[in-house]
Amino acid sequence: MTRKLFIKTYGCQMNAYDSARMADVMAPHGYALTDTPESADMVVLNTCHIREKAAEKVYSELGRLRELKRERAAEGRPMIVAVAGCVAQAEGEEMIRRTDAVDIVVGPQVYHRLPEMVAKLAREAKAFDTEFPAVDKFDTLPETKSVDGPAALLTVQEGCDKFCTFCVVPYTRGAEYSRSVVQIEAEARHLVELGVREITLLGQNVNAFHGAGDDGETWGLGRLIRRLAQIEGLARLRYMTSHPRDMDDALIAAHAEEAKLMPYLHLPVQSGSNVVLEAMNRGHTADEYRKLVGRIRAARPDIALSSDFIVGFPGESDADFEATMDLVREIGFAQSFSFKYSPRPGTPAAAARKQIPEDVKGARLEQLQALLNEQEQAFLRRCAGQEFDVLFEKPGRYDGQLIGRSPYLQSVHVAARGQKIGDIARVRVVQTMPHSLRGELISEAVRAAEAVA
Repeated sequence: MTRKLFIKTYGCQMNAYDSARMADVMAPHGYALTDTPESADMVVLNTCHIREKAAEKVYSELGRLRELKRERAAEGRPMIVAVAGCVAQAEGEEMIRRTDAVDIVVGPQVYHRLPEMVAKLAREAKAFDTEFPAVDKFDTLPETKSVDGPAALLTVQEGCDKFCTFCVVPYTRGAEYSRSVVQIEAEARHLVELGVREITLLGQNVNAFHGAGDDGETWGLGRLIRRLAQIEGLARLRYMTSHPRDMDDALIAAHAEEAKLMPYLHLPVQSGSNVVLEAMNRGHTADEYRKLVGRIRAARPDIALSSDFIVGFPGESDADFEATMDLVREIGFAQSFSFKYSPRPGTPAAAARKQIPEDVKGARLEQLQALLNEQEQAFLRRCAGQEFDVLFEKPGRYDGQLIGRSPYLQSVHVAARGQKIGDIARVRVVQTMPHSLRGELISEAVRAAEAVA
């Protein structure tokens, strides 16, 4: 009998990858995905613990599931509720104490054990596993059977050894670990066989990748990208999220020389103040970040940069915040993500003195986001009239319309009759919108006529 599985994903793209693999793990045991928790026999909340509000959203969702679970039980249709991911790793025991809705708590390194944990519920009231096993979970995951569109995620690295004072990742995901080149290449080739044309390589610190190569050497991310670029049928490569300390010469050279590597780089800086960066234990200064950006842009002049920023970090002064604003003005970003500092229990920064008042954090965030939005809009306006190769990923709102991605990761809306999802076509940008572009197809005949003219 087929049972229904609903997975709700919070947070980063790696969680999205993990959710897809959990679906793969449960499929051989009779679970098929469904779109709503109401129709599910099992609900998985794949959680994120980066910010406090994200964790609170999980508890709020568990409150709703508790009522749904009671209704289902009264109808004789029991439902299993599992919490996975980083909140499960960090707060699993507290979660079980706080609500009776949870049946399974599974950490991000052991979700391949979900089937046996479900079976355990026949014998015990709860199933709990947040270990960091010695056995590589990737060795036990089943092969992906299908993909959702022509762009896919592929985890190549997990964990973090940086121990930024605001971050829980080293505690919830463990130490840095890199998959082997052979394992990654095999998964990438399989994805291409399923119709994938663009792959984003994922890692908490993806450019810290140090996987075993098939030549007995340790490979960096730049060398891995060059290997994957040789896969026939794979048109595009991206990677995220990077740390400035791990941006080496080989990776910068790959940006200059590998056409399949898209000209878009997410490189979080977090702050423009050296005082704050030191308190964060980032391991780089603002000037080192500036110089690194200069080297990257020298190698790939058309590259677009995005970043992450935290405002209101403990002890951040007005001058520290202004240093961040100065850095943003100087570098210029095509897109960025910015947040108020949120204390995470167990991290050094949570216990730091000089916590910044919420109203001050809010005012600073509003000021920073206004500048970042101004830069994003300026970048979008510069795209007007340009021609891009666009990978069509999904249908648009209107008949004959498709939505794709530019090399710079922007959504592009195109009246694309004659094209299909998975095609890559040349598009001219005719209109810029607040967070996307509208383009028109450029036919071969038009391009030829323009070349002659």
